[in-house]
Amino acid sequence: MRFNELMTGIRQDVAVKIFGENMDTLLSYANKVNSVVQSVDGATEPSVERVAGLPQIVIKYNRSQIANYGLNIEDINHIVSTSFAGGSAGVVYENERKFDLVVRLDSTHRNNIDDVSHLYIPTANGTQIPLSQVAEIKMELGPAQISREDGKRRIVVGFNIKGRDVESVVTDIQKELNEKVKLPEGYYYTYGGTFENLQAASKRLMIALPVALALIFMLLYFTFGSVKQATLIYTAIPMSAIGGVFALLLRDMPFSISAGIGFIALFGVAVLNGIVLIGTFNQLEKDGITDILERIKEGTKIRLRPVLMTATVASLGFLPMALSHGAGAEVQKPLATVVIGGLLTATFLTLFVLPLLYLIFSKTKKAKSKVSTTAILVFALLSFNVANAQTPATKTISVDDAISTALKNNLEIQSQQFNTQSSASLKKSVFELPKTNVNFQFGQYNSINQDRAFQINQSIPFPTYFTARSGLYKAELQSSELKQQASANEIKAQVQYWFYQLQYLQNVKKQLQSLDSLYNDFVSAAALRYKTGETNLLEKTTAETKRGQLSLLLKQNETDYSMAYNSLKTLMNTSEDFTIDNNGNIQPLVVSRSFDTTLIANNPSLKVLYQQAVIAEQNKKVETASMLPDFNVGYFNQSLIGFQNINGTEVNFDGSKRFQGFNVGISIPITFFSNASRIKSLDYKQQALQKEADNGKLILQNQLQNAFQQYNQNLSQYNYYKSTALPNAEIIISTAKVGFKSGDIGYIEYLQALQTATDVQLAYLQSVNQLNQSVININFLINN
Repeated sequence: MRFNELMTGIRQDVAVKIFGENMDTLLSYANKVNSVVQSVDGATEPSVERVAGLPQIVIKYNRSQIANYGLNIEDINHIVSTSFAGGSAGVVYENERKFDLVVRLDSTHRNNIDDVSHLYIPTANGTQIPLSQVAEIKMELGPAQISREDGKRRIVVGFNIKGRDVESVVTDIQKELNEKVKLPEGYYYTYGGTFENLQAASKRLMIALPVALALIFMLLYFTFGSVKQATLIYTAIPMSAIGGVFALLLRDMPFSISAGIGFIALFGVAVLNGIVLIGTFNQLEKDGITDILERIKEGTKIRLRPVLMTATVASLGFLPMALSHGAGAEVQKPLATVVIGGLLTATFLTLFVLPLLYLIFSKTKKAKSKVSTTAILVFALLSFNVANAQTPATKTISVDDAISTALKNNLEIQSQQFNTQSSASLKKSVFELPKTNVNFQFGQYNSINQDRAFQINQSIPFPTYFTARSGLYKAELQSSELKQQASANEIKAQVQYWFYQLQYLQNVKKQLQSLDSLYNDFVSAAALRYKTGETNLLEKTTAETKRGQLSLLLKQNETDYSMAYNSLKTLMNTSEDFTIDNNGNIQPLVVSRSFDTTLIANNPSLKVLYQQAVIAEQNKKVETASMLPDFNVGYFNQSLIGFQNINGTEVNFDGSKRFQGFNVGISIPITFFSNASRIKSLDYKQQALQKEADNGKLILQNQLQNAFQQYNQNLSQYNYYKSTALPNAEIIISTAKVGFKSGDIGYIEYLQALQTATDVQLAYLQSVNQLNQSVININFLINN
């Protein structure tokens, strides 16, 4: 099996996979894609995966005939299945073994479609009829196979590449398909074969190549201990890259993954010549040759043969691969071509350019000898443009920024805004009139003659109906605006909650890290005392266990922070990363107002409840107005063909003579009791909503009172920890550290002291967070 078939299931070099639901539709578009592929230069031997052409016998029952003979489809299916596939007729026992007894027609009666047509079916009266009398039997072509990938149906158009590189051919095909073949909804393309491997390998190469360059530079620095000499040797890499590119150009080869791997191998081999030369120059300098020119002449003379042999042996080793034409040549040739071409130019330039650069750098002032490893890595990465892009600075936001972003982007807020706009648009339909009635009449309605008449009527509700409906729409608009305010108040409270929760978790992390350093000192001291024999293994093991427990707390803190961060980001509905403003220690919030139950009147959710009662009252007014009479106005125009007595004279009127007039009427409802019942129902509903709003007010007032009590309690806890407990915790830690180091206290007392101080410091942070959350709750209830 070919390599690309093992990897992707495709026998050709490249395959266009079309995914969809209907196999006939897939086959139709596959033929169109096949035509497009044939027109692209470099694509050869395109073929469409065969998915149709399997002959099958289809039996279509004639239900009316089946009913005439008193048969049913289940019995006929059973007879056909038993006759051709076989059916169990009993069981045969042989000692302890049991076998099914299966019967079916002889093979001579199961050869062709006529055997199916002539299969006899017993009827209810004991006669037998052939199957062809109650069904239509014919041969049809069905699907030969249904291919799936990841559970989705697909068809493949495969083709090979000749004379061009894979990526350019696929790019041209993509462009042609986008212009000429438009797939229906739910259908899409993917590309497999060599192109799929090329994409995956390219992504890996974008990581492997920069890493290889950075590692080469690091190894050179660690070898020579000098950034200057490491940079001199590193110049062989761009020199060798020039030769590799020109070699590919001369042989008319595209850049491929194997060529990229060849460049990685080339860079490693190319620096060997520089290492040999620079190492020789350094040795000559140690031997007493201080003149730079003399050192360069002597060094190049000594190392000319080793440099040439290094390049020659490596190039000859790759020569068979560069000239190969057998299996795998398409992979071997680009790799070998890059290595050979790069070594030729690198060797030439190393013998001439590297000594010149060594001469120039040796005359300049020496750089500082001590360079940090971090600076070297940054230099290597920036020098060769390894990084694709700079990471943008993360934006720091305040709580006001977070609230502003959430009120602008949150989908719930946007939904309420659209509801408000919907209610505002509905106000324009207040003065909507009923449909105008237009009638036309033709016939003998006056005499034997054919007359024509038309009539227009319009019904107009009582004016107070429009007033009531205007009040209803106005009340609904106000309700939508209040709901929008309630959503904004809720989103604001949630944003504040998660923002200050993040602040709390950040300060907890800072505190845990500080304690972690204390536990590290404790572990080091315990290990030293155990090593010197002052204590036993128990103290050392206990110290390590406590440090491990603290590490678990840090990990839990990171998880909680990530969850809170995601919640805040969801509320803000933003894709940008951010950090919260947390300068210094966490600070408590304060309540700007004292407790007053009347403050609850500002709560928008309570206003929404009362507004629902107002809407019910307006609905009742609309229903009451609908009981008033409606006015009707109309106009008619007609012909009255025939003789009319006008002042004792018979006058003949034809169709051109028209008679017209106006009518005015009033519509009075008769079934008052129906309207009265609806009005009474709406009155009860209005009272129910009013009571519900009053109950909601009582609940919110109670919640506000509890919130202020909780705030006062949290404030007392905060003041205690701030003024008393927290300073004592600092004293406990400092005293315990001194006592443990001096040996005045044992490790048990030291651990107890650290645990007590830790509990106090974390409890202080928790008290601040609880105080802030109680303030947020109060502001939410009073809409502050």
